[in-house]
Amino acid sequence: MSTVTTTATLLHLDASPRGARSQSRRLGEQFLAEWRAAHPAGRVITHDIGREPPPFLTEAWVEGAFAPAAEQSPAARDAIAVSNRYVDELLAADQLVITTPIHNLSFPAALKAWIDQIVRVGRTFAMGAAGFDGLAKGKRALIIVSSGSDFRPGTPGGAYNFLEPYLRAVLGFIGITDVQFVYAHSLNAGNPAGPAALAEAQTTVTQLARAA
Repeated sequence: MSTVTTTATLLHLDASPRGARSQSRRLGEQFLAEWRAAHPAGRVITHDIGREPPPFLTEAWVEGAFAPAAEQSPAARDAIAVSNRYVDELLAADQLVITTPIHNLSFPAALKAWIDQIVRVGRTFAMGAAGFDGLAKGKRALIIVSSGSDFRPGTPGGAYNFLEPYLRAVLGFIGITDVQFVYAHSLNAGNPAGPAALAEAQTTVTQLARAA
């Protein structure tokens, strides 16, 4: 296995509310271990948002995002400071890795809370005469997804997959268009396709981490 000597920065978000039984969490841990081995000088920022979710947006947040700094209340300054930390981490990262289950045809609310914190006019996107312009360009994103059934695009269950199209759209909106998905699917107990699907996901995750 070759190593990369650049000081790359990886931002990892784990959106699973489960612990040791979470397959997406295990795949994320596997990716991080392989990535660290391949990038001994690299930096990893990780957030377990499944267990410690970002705050939902509030009126104080909106005030902090849009009111002049001199006119902001203490609550607004506190709320937007949290958002600024999330945005700064994203902008500093070379690669974003999200590990998440599919919940009710999409992703857990904790991940949406993070998205709402980082999609910010003037920070991660701009509005001009030509329309919207993403400001987080030049980054790659890997989304590692686990699901009980097979919701991969192109399969019969793919019509119920609202996770991938939304994440592609919102990441593209802020300028991240190099987005790859890995699915560990069919994991419901007794599904004969599950073991092979999980093994394939594990192999792919290892390959991507070493090549990143």
